Formats: sequence, C-alpha cells, structure tokens
Amino acid sequence: MDYAALHQRSLQDRDAYWREQSARIDWRRRPDQVCDTSNPPFARWFVGGQTNLCHNAVDRHLPHRADQPALIHVSTETGTEQVLTYAQLHREVQAMASMLQSLGVRQGDRVLLYMPMIPQAVIAMLATVRLGAIHSVVFGGFASNSLASRIDDARPKVIVTADGGSRGGKVVAYKPLLDEALRQATHAVDHVLLVDRGLAPADRLPPRDVDFTRLREQHLNKPDIPCAWVDATHPSYILYTSGTTGKPKGVQRDTGGYAVALAASMEQLYQGRPGETFFCASDIGWVVGHSYIVYGPLITGMATIVYEGLPIRPDAAIWWSLVEKYKVSVMFSAPTAIRVLKKQDPACLSKHDLSSLKQLFLAGEPLDEPTARWITDALGKPVVDNYWQTETGWPILSVPRGVQADLPAKFGSPGVAMPGYDVRLLNEATGEELTAVDQKGVVAIRYPLPPGCLQTVWGDDERYVKTYWRSFGATPEFYNTFDWGIRDADGYHFILGRTDDVINVAGHRLGTREIEEAISSHAAVAEVAVVGVHDALKGQVPMAFAVLKNAAAADTPEAAQALEADVMRKVDQHLGAVGRPSRVVFVNALPKTRSGKLLRRAIQAVCEGRDAGDLTTIEDPVALAQLEQQLNTP
Repeated sequence: MDYAALHQRSLQDRDAYWREQSARIDWRRRPDQVCDTSNPPFARWFVGGQTNLCHNAVDRHLPHRADQPALIHVSTETGTEQVLTYAQLHREVQAMASMLQSLGVRQGDRVLLYMPMIPQAVIAMLATVRLGAIHSVVFGGFASNSLASRIDDARPKVIVTADGGSRGGKVVAYKPLLDEALRQATHAVDHVLLVDRGLAPADRLPPRDVDFTRLREQHLNKPDIPCAWVDATHPSYILYTSGTTGKPKGVQRDTGGYAVALAASMEQLYQGRPGETFFCASDIGWVVGHSYIVYGPLITGMATIVYEGLPIRPDAAIWWSLVEKYKVSVMFSAPTAIRVLKKQDPACLSKHDLSSLKQLFLAGEPLDEPTARWITDALGKPVVDNYWQTETGWPILSVPRGVQADLPAKFGSPGVAMPGYDVRLLNEATGEELTAVDQKGVVAIRYPLPPGCLQTVWGDDERYVKTYWRSFGATPEFYNTFDWGIRDADGYHFILGRTDDVINVAGHRLGTREIEEAISSHAAVAEVAVVGVHDALKGQVPMAFAVLKNAAAADTPEAAQALEADVMRKVDQHLGAVGRPSRVVFVNALPKTRSGKLLRRAIQAVCEGRDAGDLTTIEDPVALAQLEQQLNTP
C-alpha cells in the first residue's frame, strides 16, 4: 500500500479512517461519534464508546493465548528472571485490583506508583485501569520535594511503592524518599501499599502502610473483579512531563483513543504480531514505558520484556542475549544508550543470534547520523528513528513500513508524519506556514490532534490551551511542539532541537542541535552536548562538551588542544565559522537524567556560574562536578 495515500486519507477522511482503526480493539459499546471538535482546541475521540484498557491488554487474549508468555521480567541487578503467561498475568491483575478495591480505590480515583522495574509495577497499572481508576507513575527514586508536588497535584487515594530499586549495583531506598514526600505534601494519602524486595530498610507506619505480600495472599482467591467499562473519553492516566518547574504539568490521557492509536501503531509502525516478543529498554516512569512496555505490546497480544538494569551490566552483550533467549522481534531504545554501547567492545554485538529481530527503533532525542550508521552496520538490522513527546503518547514522525514495506529511511531524519498527524512548519514570529524545501520552522500539528494524544493538562484546561495552542495567534489552530525542524522534498522531517535551545550569537540564530551534529561527525567523538553561554559581547556563544571514543586522544594539554582545533575545523566545514563553539571541552561523561536525556540547562548553569537547580533526575551527579572541574582547568 502507498503510505502517502493512506496518510492523506487519515486527514481528509478522518472519521472514516479512525472508525476503521477502532475495530482493532474490543468495545463494550461502539462509539456514536468518532471525533467531537465542537470545543477547539479540545478533541473528544470515540464519543459514546465504552471500553477498558485492561480488558484489551489482558482479558481478551485469554481464549486464544492464555498459556503464551505475556510479561517477561529480567533484572540484572538482582539476578532474577520471571515469566508470566497471560493467564498468570490475569490472575495477578485480578488480585491487585481486589487489593486496591479493599483499600478504597473506586472508579475515577487516582493511584500513584513510585516503583522500580518489577512485575508488580505493570500489574498495578493494569489493575488500576481495570477498576476505572487513574494511575500516575512517578519515576522511582525521584526526589521527595518533586514527588510531594505530584502527590498534591494528582491527589491519589493509594500509593504503590517498593522498599527500593537498584541501578548499576547501587540500591536506591524508595520508602524513606516517599515518607519524606508525604510529610511535605498537603494531600493526605489513605494507604501506601509496600512491595518489600529486601533491598533497603523500609519503616512501616500502620495503619497507613500495608504489606503487599500479606494482602496479596488474602486476595489471590477472591472472586474475580470485572473490568469497569468506562467512556472512551474517561482519563486513563496522568504522566508528569520531565523537567517541569513550579507547579507540575500532568499530561492527561484518555482511554479509547489511546488504545486505538497504540493498536494501530503496533502494526503500522512497529510491525508487531501476536505471539512475538517486544523489548522496550525504557522505564515505566516515562511515556515510552507506558505505551510500549505496557499497553502497546499487550494490546497486540505480544510478550513484553520488563528489564531492570543497564545495557552494559554484566557486559555490553546483555540486551542481545535477551533478544536471542526470548526471540525478540521488535526492540526499542534511545540513542543515548546506543552511544554508550558504541564505547564498548564491538564483539559484544555479534555474540548472539539476532535472527528473530526485525528492526531496532530509537526515540527520546534526535538520532545523529554517525550513531545511526554505526548501529545499523553493527547489527545488520534496519534502524528506525521516531519522534514524539510525552504529550502525544505515540510517534508523530517515523517510517511506517508496516504500511509500505519499501518505504526508505533517511539518516538524520525520524521520517514522515504518522497517520492523523497534520504536521506543518511555521514561522516562529508570524505563524505563517513554511512550504519551501529545507526551510527552518517550528514543528506544529494542526488541530485536532489524533487519538491518543493528551486531552488536557490535569486539572488545568487553561494551562493546556495557553501552553500548547496560543503560540501562533489567538485562534487555537496549531499545537506547538517547541521543536525546530526542516522538511525535504520527499516529506521527511529533520528535527533540529528545541526552540528554547536556540542561541543568538551576534544576531545569528543557531540551533545547538546543528552544532552537535557537526561535532559528532568527527571520528574521535562518541557523544557531545552544546549549550549557549552568556557573552557580554555577542549575547551568547556556543560551548561544546565532548566525550571521546578513546580518552587517551586528549590525555595531554597539547593533544587536547590539537584535537579541539580539529573539531573546530569540522564545525567550520559543516556550518561555517558562525557556528564554531568558543570552546570544546573533553569530558569523561555528560550529565543525564535517568531516562538518558542530557541535562543541557544544568550544563549551561555551570558554565555561567549559576546554581544548576533541581537535579533530582540526574543519573550520575559526579558527571556534573567533573564537567565543572574540567571547565575550570586551563
């Protein structure tokens, strides 16, 4: 099938197209109306329909695949593996739903999850939506003050947590962090359900705190808890966007539209098939984990791998050993993780049989061409980039070979617009649409957003409208992604970085992403971050921090100086002298969040001698300290 024709139909014959897609899931009651656009910029999808996420992810598969693996948990931190079939997953979800019910959870209530990557986390998500309640997952290990602000915003009845998690062999005690958050929060939580893994000390505060193991024993043989059939427009979850300051910004997702969008994307983009295995190496604390660890694969009838650990522990072949062992057909990760692997022994990528793997998908940040070429050559498998946001819930841009098998990918581009996304490039100042090839503009999506995207900001419709729909005039016609992009003659988009990552150097507007792309093309560079730093003369100047493939290449001041000059020449070749950074500082590691995103604002603050701010999500605080030390070394 010609994909361009399908995409065009999804825009021009929107309701007919999405009505067809809605047949991919089970409905208790079919929708009366596909899309209600009577109150822009809000869109209500599949109005009148009734469904349930847990039914579509678990119950409907029982007649045909009860004994098929559904959830495969692997922890290289604790050395444990567990496989739950669909029947076993159903039994555990039933017990968890009964437990939550006994703690007072009813339809519309919120359940907050503060959990490591363990089966109980996924089970709790499924049990919550089974009851028609709304879950809000906060990344495990998040700092107490940030957690407290999310508790106050979501106002959960119950919090499900664990004593601790582990990463790189280092235990993080969750319960003390949660206890402090509850002391700081103004909202009083009725109960805390505690999973004790035996990793960290965890005080019990009865009657608020309830032991998971004991309560589970009481509810395993209770009568079945039926799925609550909720309206398609009923909220399924709240997920707070990373990096927000002040009042948390909770992305509110619906139920029916989300299920339909995921089901369609699993076939059209990821080419997942029932009975196969999907491995998304992310975390349920992020949107990728919600969509493609939990709901997408299970709605499709696949097995999903829930992985706790690093990509290089016990060695850099661990992911590929799992691909071989569980016959993974589709894998999903982030470019940052691939750059980590790029610095390891290349033999690790050829140790295992990867014949089951169809393709590797990458998302979370722009995929630079050198990294894309390296992993493509190393695996001998197609590598597909995709671009999306916490707000959208599923990809905006990618290469949907499930629709058109011969659709080519282009290095440096996440691809073309996915069905239902009317993607435009707009002039930042005037809102005028830019139609010329390779003309740089703000990536925007014309109203209405397709199914599965955010309904609103939890509890704050005004903030939703003001944040996303007022950038280009009073009429809420375009959703602002806050990303720069260009589009080539074939309709492929290239993302150039956040609009707020643009720096102004002596009147020249430069995207830090463009400079990073130029530097990363240097053969010696493994990873790079560029930030704009205040300059009294030029307003801002770009400063680059690079991790080398071989640190010895800059182990003396003379070698570092020569390499820095060579990198500068590379930038000159790509962008001209206007894009040349004021310095290229070679560091051992770049500070990142636990999801792998670079902390550019923290780097910028260090460069300008300011407080780096809230670093609750930083993976390795030492990296920022070392960067500061290197920066101050003559």
